[in-house]
Amino acid sequence: MSQITPQRPSGSTHGGCLTSPDANPTLAVPMASIRDVVEALSRRTGVDAVVVVGRDGLPIDSRAANGVDTENVAALLPSVIKQMAQLGEAGGRGEFGTAVLEFQSGLAVASVLTADALLVVLVQPSTNVGGLLFDLRRHRSAIAGLL
Repeated sequence: MSQITPQRPSGSTHGGCLTSPDANPTLAVPMASIRDVVEALSRRTGVDAVVVVGRDGLPIDSRAANGVDTENVAALLPSVIKQMAQLGEAGGRGEFGTAVLEFQSGLAVASVLTADALLVVLVQPSTNVGGLLFDLRRHRSAIAGLL
């Protein structure tokens, strides 16, 4: 995901694009968007779906394969996150960040991006999610900044 981390070299932003700092602007370079992040995550090996969800259960952006119903996943995610947060409080673990949930047909990686946005990545059962977890932890604030 490091290639999708928003980077702001010197220059000014205009309309979501970066322009040259000199008086004669050159070709504008588009900044990364949440759609770019969703697309990059969905291209990872073993990923069936990536859904960014508002706390209201409405999808902000998604990409899915293998017949995943992203709207239903989005609608359910806020209540799952709420329950995980309560589990963390009851167990003295502090604020909820990320969970890996194992199911018969794969894993769900659920994560809080901001107070108003959540993320779930559905992966196939044999997928190694170590790199995904590392990237989510490392780039969480950059991803959140795109929302």
